[in-house]
Amino acid sequence: MLSNKAKYALKAAIVLAREFGQGPVLFSDIAQRERIPRKFLELILLEPRHGGILQSRKGKGGGYFLAREPGSVSLGQILRVVEGTLAPIPCVSETGYIRCRECRDENGCAIHIVMEGVRDATTTILDSASLARIASSVGGKEGFGDTHTKKFWPYNRLNQWNKPNERTEFGAEWDGKVFDEYPPELMRTTGGF
Repeated sequence: MLSNKAKYALKAAIVLAREFGQGPVLFSDIAQRERIPRKFLELILLEPRHGGILQSRKGKGGGYFLAREPGSVSLGQILRVVEGTLAPIPCVSETGYIRCRECRDENGCAIHIVMEGVRDATTTILDSASLARIASSVGGKEGFGDTHTKKFWPYNRLNQWNKPNERTEFGAEWDGKVFDEYPPELMRTTGGF
């Protein structure tokens, strides 16, 4: 489950992507726009700043801004800086691995095997989702709309792939590439749907 800390960091980064090239944005403006508690947001933004995703400028005309072009920053990068890992459980983490005490054989553990697939699918989706793409395709300046599934995600609310013959605003495009079927990345990591 996505923590509030991670959700607020993503919301702030999307605001900064929409404002990219227009100068720094005060954290209090971000907090007000996205309805995030100011004190909490101030602490949260330190992590992406230390991680090289955001920069800040003090004084008059100061605030936060993206350190790189929005197209070169993925949601996966932000979540790794804020949360440390994208893995749903520690025994499948590539960066924060901790073996389960009760597990005798990870390769024979059904939960471990399933969670590796969840980790791989999650990583594929989040690493393919750039701030530029989300900022331009989801909602207005007020926040996330309720139209994100058809405009951005490769599958709909029922976790069914939006196949080419089920044309939506998304169509069969996945990260700028067009596929006849499921994206190969998801087929490799999940074995299909």
